[in-house]
Amino acid sequence: MESPTPRTKVRRLPERGVYDLEAINAILDEALFCHVGFVEDGSPVVIPTIHARVGTTLYIHGSPASRMLRSMAQGIEVSVAVTILDGLVVARTPFEQDLNYRSVIAFGEARLVDDAGEKMVALKALTDHVTPGRWEDSRPASDKEVRATLVLAVPLDEVSAKVSTGPPEDEDEDRLLPFWAGVVPVSLVFGEPDPDEGVDWPAPDYLAEYVRPPDPRWLGSR
Repeated sequence: MESPTPRTKVRRLPERGVYDLEAINAILDEALFCHVGFVEDGSPVVIPTIHARVGTTLYIHGSPASRMLRSMAQGIEVSVAVTILDGLVVARTPFEQDLNYRSVIAFGEARLVDDAGEKMVALKALTDHVTPGRWEDSRPASDKEVRATLVLAVPLDEVSAKVSTGPPEDEDEDRLLPFWAGVVPVSLVFGEPDPDEGVDWPAPDYLAEYVRPPDPRWLGSR
């Protein structure tokens, strides 16, 4: 269990705070994308993008024309957030309506990845994070493509999670009321792969790994 910093300490419903790095990493690895927040020219900006974790570093990438990456490459402070929705908590009163979720927020200074070896490791991780196994099962990136891609690294030194699980927390007197209450599970469902024009062979087996089952440690009570 890691000690939270003033920025990562969960203050609202602190019992939902999670500071164990193994649990935090599992959420980051399961989530398919993140939201990056930063300040540009005095205005707050939040951008959704793909991420990938390698050890204690979170990588994001994009075009050199991206204002997010151009700003972050200067070494500015950023906040990165991911959220996985696990259920709709339907209570007997609107006040207790809730969501079951797992979320992570990280704070840190973005760093431009200019080492060629680290950049290739990051690009492989970003590719395989979304489509596991695809890096090895595709044409290698050309030098031109690599040069046309910016990769930024955010250290996972200041990070925490917030997790909500379990049934509605209705008051005892409300539990006697004739209203349905419970949890509606939510999961990300992938459809049958739709081949591109001219593809006459079956989809690779690793596409079945798209389905990421919920982490069992968060399926219990609050």
